[in-house]
Amino acid sequence: MKLVPQSAPYIRKNVSVKRMMLDVIIALLPVSIFAMIVNGWDGIYVFLISILTMLFVEIIAHGIIKWPKGMKIKELFSKEGFIKIKSTYTINNILAPLISALIYALIMPAGCSGYVVFLGALFGILIGKMVFGGLGSNIFNPAAVGRIFVGICFGTYLNDAYAKADVFAGATPLGFTKTQEGLVLNAVGNYSLLDLFLGNVPGCMGEVSTICILIGACYLFIRKSADIRATLSYLLSFGVVMMAASITESIVASGNIMHMWTYQMLSGGLLFGAVFMVTDPVTSGTTKFSRIAFGITAGLITALIRILGAYPEGVAFSILIANMLAPCYDYLNRGKPNKITWKQMIFLGSMILVIGLIIVINVMYIGGVFNA
Repeated sequence: MKLVPQSAPYIRKNVSVKRMMLDVIIALLPVSIFAMIVNGWDGIYVFLISILTMLFVEIIAHGIIKWPKGMKIKELFSKEGFIKIKSTYTINNILAPLISALIYALIMPAGCSGYVVFLGALFGILIGKMVFGGLGSNIFNPAAVGRIFVGICFGTYLNDAYAKADVFAGATPLGFTKTQEGLVLNAVGNYSLLDLFLGNVPGCMGEVSTICILIGACYLFIRKSADIRATLSYLLSFGVVMMAASITESIVASGNIMHMWTYQMLSGGLLFGAVFMVTDPVTSGTTKFSRIAFGITAGLITALIRILGAYPEGVAFSILIANMLAPCYDYLNRGKPNKITWKQMIFLGSMILVIGLIIVINVMYIGGVFNA
């Protein structure tokens, strides 16, 4: 048997990488169009800066990485040199950064400072992808890298953008869970579930319209251009521990269990991340077990950050942490059939149980149970 080395994504079905990427772009169109219509120029320029930056950096960095051996710089200006450089590029070198740029723009707030958008896009594509070797070699999601970078370094600019988007309430739906006194989940009265579903709330451009995200998800999964196992494991793990937290809160402080649970499921970037970020075939693992474990890990970390962390949202953070663990999950499944064993099921179930208990105990603590 001859082993053929190649970079990710590793595809086990009769579809091309090009077709998968085109499907992702098409699936992103509903939420992208919604964001541009609702936000106008404040949203459009975020898309433009993000797309232009990532495409340009990808082209330059890829040209440096794939520079033909022995070719001198002056040859670049000759016809032969140009043909050599051009031969290293494919349509995927345009589609891949375009997807990252769209996702990055959609997890940014409309009206954010242009140079902050530029710096995040530059950092995300350069440090999150190209330094690892470019297309198929990165271990981190470039859009998440860029978003976390600007969130940590330029948080004030992002807060100002959120404030402009919601001049009356002054906080996104998840922002209320960190500003309310008492339990961190006790903020469901500020936005209706219908508003969350339709997108009539402030927040990052891609996270506010659940219906647009679901339209894109249906297209992706019908076309089989995304692994639904990663999405379902992400949502189910998050949903299970959030249900436990909601039940606990309803006991220690009155509240509607389903209302609190649905509020967390529909608010923030949870659904957007589950459909368009967790399913990234390059950074999410190569086997059934590793992709399910990847989704569960990201879902549990998202729940921990939302309940106990300093940030109201935890999707991008959780995905980057899960990115680091994806190779470990692949290693655990090395040389084994591409199926889930009972030992792996026990391992995954134990993860959910432990994190669920941690969250329940802390919700009880926040509710004053241990102080009584």
